[in-house]
Amino acid sequence: MVEQQKHEPEIPYLTRIQVLVAMGATATILWIVAKLWLYFGNVSLFRWHWYEKDLLLGLALGLIITALSGLAYRLCYPYRQSADYYLQLVLSPLALPDLIWLGLLPGLSEELLFRGVMLPALGLDNVAVIVSSLCFGVLHLSGSQQWPYVIWATIIGLILGYSAIISGNLLVPIVAHITTNWISSYLWKMSQLSKMKN
Repeated sequence: MVEQQKHEPEIPYLTRIQVLVAMGATATILWIVAKLWLYFGNVSLFRWHWYEKDLLLGLALGLIITALSGLAYRLCYPYRQSADYYLQLVLSPLALPDLIWLGLLPGLSEELLFRGVMLPALGLDNVAVIVSSLCFGVLHLSGSQQWPYVIWATIIGLILGYSAIISGNLLVPIVAHITTNWISSYLWKMSQLSKMKN
C-alpha cells in the first residue's frame, strides 16, 4: 500500500483575509495588465455579447470541465495530491459565502487577460490558444511540486481558449470559468467539512 505524503506548503498557510486580499490584488493586477495591453498594444478586446445560447453553452462547458476535473482527481494520484495542496492553501481559510468571489474575481479577470486580450493579440489561432493556455497554467503554480495542477490548468486553458474562438463570444469561457470555480470549490469545501465531522 502506497503511503500518502502530506506536503507542507512552500507558501505559508494564509488567513481568510489574506486569501481574499490576494484574490482581489491578483484580479486587479490582471485587469490592469489587460487594460494596458489593450491601450498600448493596439489590440481589440475579444468580442463578447450577452446571448442566452452562449450563456447556456458556458454553463454546460463549466459542468463538463467540473466533471472532467473530478474524473482526473479520482484517477490521477499526482493531480489529486497537487489539487489538494492548491485547494487547501486557497479554500481552507474561506467561508462558504467567500466562494462567490472565488468564482467571480478569477473568472472575470483571468478570462479578460488570457482569452479577451492575449488571444486577439497573438492572432486568434492555434499558437495563440497554446501560448495563452501555457501562461494561464503557469499562473496557477503555487510551489515547485505543483506541476500536475499547472498541467491541468493549461488543459483547461486550451478548452476555454477554443470555446472562445469556436463560439466567437468571450462570454462562453467567462461563464464556464466562473461555473467551474463555484462548483469545484463548493464540492471540495463540503468534502473537507464532511471529513472534519467524521
